[in-house]
Amino acid sequence: MPDYIFSVRKIRKGAFIPEPGPAQFLEVPDDATVHGPDDRITRTAWFKKVQEDCTGRVNPITNENIGDIVVYVHGFNNSMEAVVTRHRFIKKCFEDFGFEGTVVSFDWPSDDSALNYLEDRWDAKQTANQLVKEGIANFVRLQRPECEINLHIMAHSMGTYVVREAFDDADDRRQLAAKSWAVSQVLLFGGDVSAGSLAADSSKSSSLYRHCARLTNYYNHFDNALKLSNVKRIGVSPRAGRVGLPEDAPGKAVNISCTERFDALPETFKKDDLAGHRFYFEDTEFMRDAFYTILGDTDRHNIPTRERLGDKLILKP
Repeated sequence: MPDYIFSVRKIRKGAFIPEPGPAQFLEVPDDATVHGPDDRITRTAWFKKVQEDCTGRVNPITNENIGDIVVYVHGFNNSMEAVVTRHRFIKKCFEDFGFEGTVVSFDWPSDDSALNYLEDRWDAKQTANQLVKEGIANFVRLQRPECEINLHIMAHSMGTYVVREAFDDADDRRQLAAKSWAVSQVLLFGGDVSAGSLAADSSKSSSLYRHCARLTNYYNHFDNALKLSNVKRIGVSPRAGRVGLPEDAPGKAVNISCTERFDALPETFKKDDLAGHRFYFEDTEFMRDAFYTILGDTDRHNIPTRERLGDKLILKP
C-alpha cells in the first residue's frame, strides 16, 4: 500500500527543500525510502484515495460506515527520510493492532539539523495555517450523511506547536469558523509547548480544546530534548512533553506519564541523550496505547496499557 503525505516544503530544482511552499499531495510508493515531488498527484485524487482507504468500521447504531483518519505531524530536526520512517512505524503498528482506517502525514519544512531550532519554529508557525487550509478544512468537507469520518491528530515534539497554532488559526478563518467541526482524538507526545499554555484558561489552546473530543498528553521526565538547560530551545517554560499538563487543564484533557515505561526499557533504547524524546517511535506498547485512544471505545482509566500510580495515570512499564 502506498503512503499518503501532504507536504508544504518548497520545491527547488526538482527537489524538496526545508523552506515553506505551497501544498503538494503525495502518494509515496511503499518501496521508496523518501518522498519527493515526483510522488505528486492531484488534490482531488489524493483525498478520494484517502477517503476510500479509511472506511473500515460500521456504526452499530446507524449501521453506516465509519472512517478513521489519523494525521501525524512531525517535530523539528526531521529529515524527509525520518518522516517516512516514522509515518510507516505508526501505520504498521496500527495495522498490526487491527486498525482499519488510514494514517496520513503532514510534512512541514523542518530541517535535518538540531542547530536550526529557531528557524524550524518560525517555519512551523508559518505553515500551521496550511495544516488547516489544506488538511483539516478538506477533511471536514469529507463528511457525508452515509459516511462518518473521524479525524484524529498525533503530534510529536514541535508538531504540537504546529497543531496548537493551526487550531487557533482555524477559528480566525470565516469559512471554517462558521461550521460546526471537530476532530475526535488529539494525541500530543514529547510536546514542545509550554505546559502552562495547555491550561483551561489559556487563550493559546482554547481553540484546540474547543474543537476536539479528547486531548491526551504523553510526557516523559527523561525527555532531555525538552530540558530547560537545552540551549537550542527558546524560553524557559517547562514543556508539556517533559512535565505533563498543568493541574488546571480541562476535564477533556488526559495526562499519561511515560516516565516509568521509558525507565524500565532495556538499555538498547537509551543509546544517546535524545532517546527519551525519540522512544515513542521505537516502542510498540506506546503505539498500542495510542491505538486504543484513537478507537475511543474504552474509558481513559480502563485502557489496558495503562495503570494508576498514586494520583497519576502511567503507561505500564
